[in-house]
Amino acid sequence: MRIIYLHQYFFTRSMIGVAGNRSYEFARRLVAMGHQVEMVTSYTHARENDPAEWFETVEEGIRVHWLPVPYSNKMGFRKRIQAFFRFAVGASRKAASIEADVVFATSGPLTIALPGIYASWLRKVPMVFEVRDLWPEGAIQLGVLTNPIGKRLARGLERLAYGWARHIVALSPGMRDGIVDAGVPENKITVIPNAADLDLFHPDIDGSEMKKSIGIQGRFSLAYIGTMGLANGLGFVLDAAAELKRRNENDIVFVLHGDGMERANLEARAIREGLDNVVFSGPTPKHLTAEVVAAADVCMTIFKNVPVLRTCSPNKLFDALAAGKPILTNMPGWLGEIAEGQRTGVLVEPDNASDFADKAVWMRDNPQTLLEFQHNARRLAEEQFSRDVLARRLEATLAQAMAPSSRHAPVKIVPAGKGEPT
Repeated sequence: MRIIYLHQYFFTRSMIGVAGNRSYEFARRLVAMGHQVEMVTSYTHARENDPAEWFETVEEGIRVHWLPVPYSNKMGFRKRIQAFFRFAVGASRKAASIEADVVFATSGPLTIALPGIYASWLRKVPMVFEVRDLWPEGAIQLGVLTNPIGKRLARGLERLAYGWARHIVALSPGMRDGIVDAGVPENKITVIPNAADLDLFHPDIDGSEMKKSIGIQGRFSLAYIGTMGLANGLGFVLDAAAELKRRNENDIVFVLHGDGMERANLEARAIREGLDNVVFSGPTPKHLTAEVVAAADVCMTIFKNVPVLRTCSPNKLFDALAAGKPILTNMPGWLGEIAEGQRTGVLVEPDNASDFADKAVWMRDNPQTLLEFQHNARRLAEEQFSRDVLARRLEATLAQAMAPSSRHAPVKIVPAGKGEPT
């Protein structure tokens, strides 16, 4: 297959940051399977006044087309939207100039559907659309997207993407259900969750030097590794830290590793409240992030208590499973089932700092149970979330979309049981 792979934020393992590298890992495996992959992405480290000229590199057989478009998780909503559309316009032209058998467009942002649809239409090849987040529903529930016209336009783009796509990939069962709720037939959706990098993250990695570097040696540590944004709700971690301080539980420490628009606010609050049991570090390249995971006793997957976020499939969870680390999450549903149902960790009641503190103390005081969680985590990663297995599933999904029997005219998607958003 000749694949146009559209993802605005493509990262290799060596690039600084904490963003997921799903596209890199899947693309390099597709190349190893014998397929031609042309990645169309943005160079986010560009500066505002840099020339917006495409350049190319080859990353493990992936031909990567880069368009300089400055972007950071610290940007405000308006600047992000501008970056989304700036890339969408440039990527439409670039993607349409590449010969291909199938277009694979992965969100976010949702605007990635525009170059996907354009290249699919011009090249007369199918598009497979991957949904990493239920957007715009997430932005609406988080209160980021409030303008009625903006909501209608975003809903319209969502329906256009779902309708044009020959097939849709969802990253979790909850995302699949959300897409079905938007009026898409369930047989048009395949669930391919985020995956565990079993070679990069492993229980045998020595995290002792990283413990010293971060300054957490001798204490029981719970680490959050990822973006510190509005959706992550990391104020909840500071709430738990404050509760533990009140209880004089001084040998438990929280590590917040990464960056994002909320990091400065979180650091300021920690200083203001004297929360010396919260340590900030990073960001780091992916290969060093594996050492941070190894240094932690428990890995946290935390989100703001918003219903749509319970559908997420976060990289940090699967990295932790691969490393054989116990999980602590505040997300009921699929993530809570992975933690409690699979006995890989614990579920904390959302917004309940006392329960969070109780669970942290319990994990510290039950090392034998944590050993069981560690074993179960690695086993689950190997059996259900192997990157190699899931890459094969993606390959089959792309091939199926190209099959003559799957061809049909793009369908109009009308949200099931929903009126116009307001």
